[in-house]
Amino acid sequence: MTKADIVDKVARGTGLTKLETEAIIEGFLNTVIQALKEGNRIEIRGFGSYKVKKKNARMARNPRTGEQVEVEEHYVPVFKFSRDFKKAVDRGMKELNSGE
Repeated sequence: MTKADIVDKVARGTGLTKLETEAIIEGFLNTVIQALKEGNRIEIRGFGSYKVKKKNARMARNPRTGEQVEVEEHYVPVFKFSRDFKKAVDRGMKELNSGE
């Protein structure tokens, strides 16, 4: 499913136009990115939480050449699904696969 598919589905479900829906989704995504860039944690109850995790510098190996390379310290966004989210997906997949 792409962002365009999500926009279509949300627009149909809410009665908003695709342009309005796309603006809302873009606004949400930009807000999440900006908050993480500022070092904030985001929690959406029943869905999950976003945070930034620091990765320390380390030595790694180029798998193609075998050459050792240094990977600098960097930060990565992390998303953790809520328990409710995981249970809902599990139930849905079990229902989907029970017909096989």
